[in-house]
Amino acid sequence: MYTTDQIQKRVDEYISQFKEGYFSPLSMMARLSEEVGELAREVNHYYGEKPKKTTEEEKTVEEELGDIIFVLSCFANSLDIDLSEAFDIAINKIETRDKDRWTHKDN
Repeated sequence: MYTTDQIQKRVDEYISQFKEGYFSPLSMMARLSEEVGELAREVNHYYGEKPKKTTEEEKTVEEELGDIIFVLSCFANSLDIDLSEAFDIAINKIETRDKDRWTHKDN
């Protein structure tokens, strides 16, 4: 298993071996949108009303989530953003803003 720091380093090691390097932010956004669309398609096949065609390639929700993590790591690396720090900002905001939004479980 990997930490976000390890994921970002591994992705950077992979991308750094190519002259082309990271895509531009706009291209990265398009690529992330494409991967999220592929995840939506898989979720629809597994949990929705649209079964796969017999000719369609077998993919899994897990595989698509992995693709999203890879592209998200590329995006973050290309902009010199630490995903752990970005997550910390997001979770602190959510825990503050939404702390009383949902019904708490009785312990």
